[in-house]
Amino acid sequence: MREEGEGYDDRRDEGRHGTRAAVHAASGGRLGAAHPRQEGPTDLRLVPPALAAWATSAVMLDAAPAWVTGTAVGCLVLAGVLMTLRVGRMGRVPGAMTGGRSGWPAVTAAAVLVCVAAAAVSAGLHGADLRRGPLPGLAERYATVIAEAEITSDPRLVRPRVRGPAPAPTAVLIEADVRRVETRDGATLVTRTPVLMVVDVERRRSSSASSASSAFSAGDRPSPWLALLPSTRVRVTARVVPPADGGDTAAVLRVRDPKVPEVVGEPSAAQRLAGRLRAGLREATDGLAPDARALLPGLVVGDTARITPELDEAFKETDLAHTLAVSGSNLTIILVLLVGPPGLAQRVERRGLAPRLGISLRTTALLGGALTLGFVIVCRPDPSVLRAAACGAVALLALATGRRRSLIPALATAVLLLVLYDPWLSRSYGFLLSVLATGALLTLAPRWSAALRARRVPPRLAEALAAAAAAQALCAPVVAVLSARVSLVAVPCNLLVEFAIAPATVLGFAALATAPWAMPVAKALAWCAGWPAGWIADVARTGAALPGAGVDWPGSWPGAALLALATVALLLAGRRLLRHPWWCGACGVLLLLAVVQPPPLTRVVTGWPPPGWRFAMCDVGQGDATVLAAGAGTGVVVDAGPDPVLVDRCLRTLGITRIPLVVLTHFHADHVAGLPGVLRGRQVGAIETTAYQEPVDQAEFVRREAAARGVSVTRAAAGEERRTGGLSWRVVWPPADPTVVPEGPNDASVALLVRSAGLRLLLLGDLEPPAQRALLRSPAGPLLGGVDVLKVAHHGSAYQDPGLLSRAAPRLALISAGADNTYGHPAPGTVAALRAMGAVVLSTDRDGALAVTGEGAELGVAGD
Repeated sequence: MREEGEGYDDRRDEGRHGTRAAVHAASGGRLGAAHPRQEGPTDLRLVPPALAAWATSAVMLDAAPAWVTGTAVGCLVLAGVLMTLRVGRMGRVPGAMTGGRSGWPAVTAAAVLVCVAAAAVSAGLHGADLRRGPLPGLAERYATVIAEAEITSDPRLVRPRVRGPAPAPTAVLIEADVRRVETRDGATLVTRTPVLMVVDVERRRSSSASSASSAFSAGDRPSPWLALLPSTRVRVTARVVPPADGGDTAAVLRVRDPKVPEVVGEPSAAQRLAGRLRAGLREATDGLAPDARALLPGLVVGDTARITPELDEAFKETDLAHTLAVSGSNLTIILVLLVGPPGLAQRVERRGLAPRLGISLRTTALLGGALTLGFVIVCRPDPSVLRAAACGAVALLALATGRRRSLIPALATAVLLLVLYDPWLSRSYGFLLSVLATGALLTLAPRWSAALRARRVPPRLAEALAAAAAAQALCAPVVAVLSARVSLVAVPCNLLVEFAIAPATVLGFAALATAPWAMPVAKALAWCAGWPAGWIADVARTGAALPGAGVDWPGSWPGAALLALATVALLLAGRRLLRHPWWCGACGVLLLLAVVQPPPLTRVVTGWPPPGWRFAMCDVGQGDATVLAAGAGTGVVVDAGPDPVLVDRCLRTLGITRIPLVVLTHFHADHVAGLPGVLRGRQVGAIETTAYQEPVDQAEFVRREAAARGVSVTRAAAGEERRTGGLSWRVVWPPADPTVVPEGPNDASVALLVRSAGLRLLLLGDLEPPAQRALLRSPAGPLLGGVDVLKVAHHGSAYQDPGLLSRAAPRLALISAGADNTYGHPAPGTVAALRAMGAVVLSTDRDGALAVTGEGAELGVAGD
């Protein structure tokens, strides 16, 4: 049967109907399997104008008005000349009005010039918006103002990386348009200027640890700033400062009183509905496992408030970060239910729910448009969402009019319209990655899929493999610029999660839609969606934990160009390798070994870790993480460093799978923030900490992580002795007397005197001179003389007690410090003093990870 607007030409004669039937017969009768050539060759005429407008927008945002005007006028004049010459030629040449395509180059050139002119004007106006009004001048003076601002995006929480004893304050970032400004001299100025509001958030303790919807970890109350919806108007007292970079904001507002926002205008009805839906989804996912609870709102609507830094890093390491940001794939999955697979968009028949329910093409297009609009409102107009919505709108328009359609022109049209509407997208890495990934799926993926099928690869596997490889090939150079790293597990990880994304997204959207009216049903749907969401998180964590998951790469555009050349060379070599299955298998095995890096093989190839190592100091940057060997695959971990990924990677290279005890010397972030990486995938007996519970937030963090994994937490005190295997140790600090109050967390560090066979080691945590002198006077003081290895206190800082160093008289002094750290660690004076005592001094900032071997005269040390 034939539907009106299905793409057939009613002027075709009956003979053409016979041809159509033959095509269907050749396809085996499968619905929607009409031959792709019915659409003719791909129309690429819109690609040059779109690219030209994109490039012009990126350049003209900072251009002076004279350059903008000159560019626009010049392009329009040239376009007019070209079209005049074209019209004149058409009048002189008989039949030129209807014959051939010889005039299309001139028309395309004119279209490019017109789009360049339009992009220049749009970019010039948007760039001028940042220079107009009072805020730029106020920012130069760092003035304090009272501003009324309309929020334009969802507030987002920023958790800075650990770069010292305590992490930087957590902040809420809010994009907004300032509408009114009141200065100290009483002047009231009306404006409309885009700004970035920065609200430093104080973490407030809560007696309830069940607030799963908190933007912080469980046990912290969410900041009321995070509950604000787009289109809300707030009144703030803030200091106006210049933006850190040349972005799309005129100034940064540092909010002075961040406790409670003063709302002066309620959000729009559409945003209230969207907020209600998003809140309902969060509530529906409250009972899920931690990873699924965090990930599902991100998969569905881009709500990443619950994503922990550890999980976020795992997704970045495996190039799965696109699943945490709402993208065109989300909209595609929803539209597929309505109109059928996107692969049929170039063919004359449809699949999906709409034709099966008897819905006409035009009604289908209207329903698709409504879904697209609702998608943008609920998921917020991020670059990838806008690109997906614009591309979908173009395709739906073609569907409604019954015209032939092609996804390449649809993508080009989407890019052109979006950069004209918002020129700042031309400088957005997210927008660039979104367009590159879509372009790869539309151009490279079909060719590669056909090549794989020709080599007897199953069709579905060929399509999935080609899609993942094509997207990785085009996006990897840009990702390398952002992360200075190339993932070697991106393609397999994307393949493993591909089948789980669709059910998680569909069930998640169903939970989103039903939550406001039937929460039990929404919870059931969310529970079902939690299984594929949990699988996605497990794949990300497992891939990121592999020792060879990625390689460092120059994080610059020359580095991106080098990676692009390497990718092309690899593809050319791959085409030849495909003709030789045995060579393909050998290369696959070598890649697998490089990624997995089995400890026995790694030890043979790299010599790390050295055989018989007794003590290892991990290279975790500016922090501490050390391991005492206690048997095959077993080790006592002392401190966890600042980064879960780095300490996990170190333990994996050492082959540590069982940890009878984790000792956290004190609660500074550079010693405990990496604890999730220590606990990940290992048998851990217990965690021992100092009795001094400061900083409070970091102490709570340790207790939460331990409770989540069922690991007990005990407190160390001087005089305690333990043994496991051939390893024994004695706690020599802090004293058990509760009346002794240390001066701070550093002086409360747990210090250990360790014996490993004939080797004596002294681990001092971050003890400073007052505690070091008290340790010398303590009952353990006489035991500290003549150690073989000293883990120098406080990253080798200048604050050391000469008496303790003289008493210890180490043969080998090891220091854990980050390369190019701002603290000056290790201090040259400390290094010189240790060397003057005859000690060999090594540090991780210069020598990388370190491992101690042997004993007595055979004492040795090896670097990674």
